[in-house]
Amino acid sequence: MASYYYLISSLPDLRSDGDLPMSYQEFLVMCQAAVSEQTYRVLEELTLFSDDAPILRDWAAFYNMLAKELNHQRSIRLGKQYSAVYDKDPQISQVAQEALAAKNPLEAEQIMLDYEFRQLDQLVGLHMFDDYVLFGYALKLKLLERKSCFEHDRGEREFRRILGDVQQQVYRL
Repeated sequence: MASYYYLISSLPDLRSDGDLPMSYQEFLVMCQAAVSEQTYRVLEELTLFSDDAPILRDWAAFYNMLAKELNHQRSIRLGKQYSAVYDKDPQISQVAQEALAAKNPLEAEQIMLDYEFRQLDQLVGLHMFDDYVLFGYALKLKLLERKSCFEHDRGEREFRRILGDVQQQVYRL
């Protein structure tokens, strides 16, 4: 397994409650000279559902289970059947319930992001400066990129606008 001492030690720290310190594209530029062509290709094509490296297989299994649990619980809330077969995990079920019970979508996303970061930390374990750490970092960066798409103030304004429209329609009745 390859070692990436300089590359990994030069990467900024990622926190689930922090900002995105660099784009995924900037990360790829840093990796290009430090990793093999095969590893770089996997990083280039990486999605949150990728499973073509050891840590990625474990992550994809977890992430798919989490997505199915969220879909299952949403279906129950809507009074619909969810027919997909999957292994239930009590911890994943609990986190999904907490996220669905959150006050707003941004809080729900943060609950999920915190849990996903903890899961990645657990998958990386005691690995140091190797593929596990590199791909774990890449996945965290992908998750933070997704989070950076959410704009709290804009979402709040849109929510208030929609709520105002609904209230006006109710008052007209």
